[in-house]
Amino acid sequence: MKGIVVKGIGGFYYIKTKDRTIECKARGKFRYSGLSPMVGDNVDISIERDQGVIDKIYPRISQLKRPLVANVTQVLVIFAFNHPKMNEDLLNRILINCEYSGLKIIVCFNKMDLPKNKVELELVDRIRSVGYEILQLGAKKGYGIDAVREKLSGNVTVLCGPSGVGKSTILNFLCGKELMKTGKVSEKLNRGKHTTRYSQLIEVVEKGFLVDTPGFSSLDTTDIPPEELQYCFPEFMKSIGKCKFAGCFHYKEPKCAVKSSVERGSISSERYNFYIKVLKEIFSHERY
Repeated sequence: MKGIVVKGIGGFYYIKTKDRTIECKARGKFRYSGLSPMVGDNVDISIERDQGVIDKIYPRISQLKRPLVANVTQVLVIFAFNHPKMNEDLLNRILINCEYSGLKIIVCFNKMDLPKNKVELELVDRIRSVGYEILQLGAKKGYGIDAVREKLSGNVTVLCGPSGVGKSTILNFLCGKELMKTGKVSEKLNRGKHTTRYSQLIEVVEKGFLVDTPGFSSLDTTDIPPEELQYCFPEFMKSIGKCKFAGCFHYKEPKCAVKSSVERGSISSERYNFYIKVLKEIFSHERY
């Protein structure tokens, strides 16, 4: 029997088949192979003594580390205006991790009904200039939800972003019912409270699954090889290969086409400076 893993808690996996959802455990052979089922896996299962058992995990077309989800095709990166305060560093880290995983990216800015400051508006323009598709939402009132729903059919889509930006509210609107608790933003820390405790896959439109994931406030990018980091910045692509030196890291090398693009203003200095920051982190991590 074929199915897809929609949730995993405490060693139990919930498999959605054509007819129903079945609670399963993984066969012991997976422990020895180093392969464990994860949300999004396509699997074969059987029933033994009234207990579902995962027999086979099919090859994955993609695999995210955080959130730990397989076979994702696109990501809705959710951030909010004003509350909690927009974290550009975290946004950029999410974007480069998604780029490294080869996923289609849609950036959603929620709480558009709240006051916006100049810094936030400049950030939105900066992300738009890279070429990312941007949706502006007012999820509490349902504004922009239909535009999100149109993107979901035929995809396994991850909702990701920090806590408190409205991911669970968006999911509840898409499903037409309250599946997830929603939380308030901490006034003291200006961060959202975690209302999603684990990742799960929810079918919200025909052949369209959505993954709601626990929020997070930091993200590690040091596992990206330094020579591949440049390809995680779409705005660099027109300049890559035009530098004087092969294998240019676009850092201290002379006659670098990427740095020339920054000087001309076709690549934002803020995004370039972030690239250098992450490159230094990767180099430092490799030394240790």
